Amino acid sequence: MDIKRSGTQPSGKGPVECFTGTVRIDPLFQSPEPARGLGASVTFEPGARTAWHTHPLGQTLIVTAGCGLVQSEGGPIKKIRSGDVVWCPPGEKHWHGATATTAMTHIAIVERLDGQAVDWMEKVTDGQYQAGASAE
Repeated sequence: MDIKRSGTQPSGKGPVECFTGTVRIDPLFQSPEPARGLGASVTFEPGARTAWHTHPLGQTLIVTAGCGLVQSEGGPIKKIRSGDVVWCPPGEKHWHGATATTAMTHIAIVERLDGQAVDWMEKVTDGQYQAGASAE
């Protein structure tokens, strides 16, 4: 058994190649082999968001604070709020982040396949993001 004590894992900034705006990543766990799971708490300041990306084995997002946006390629932008749980299927191209005026924090849980948990793609444009201003 391994216990990760609160405050013992340093926070990090979301890399500019993968995120737009101010994003803080707080690692929660990374299971050792042969397990594949890993999780992080991710906080997006207003206007911040991920780039488009996919996950080989899918992703679960648990919104813990604030209000955000999520979109699958070709689908509508949807608002997500504290308490919502989002499942992104394996290989589904998507993005997520805060609204323009409200920060959002979620726990992201993924599994690695052959050591890879995410495939980052192009950034979400301002025009694509601003289309979410009226999202329900």
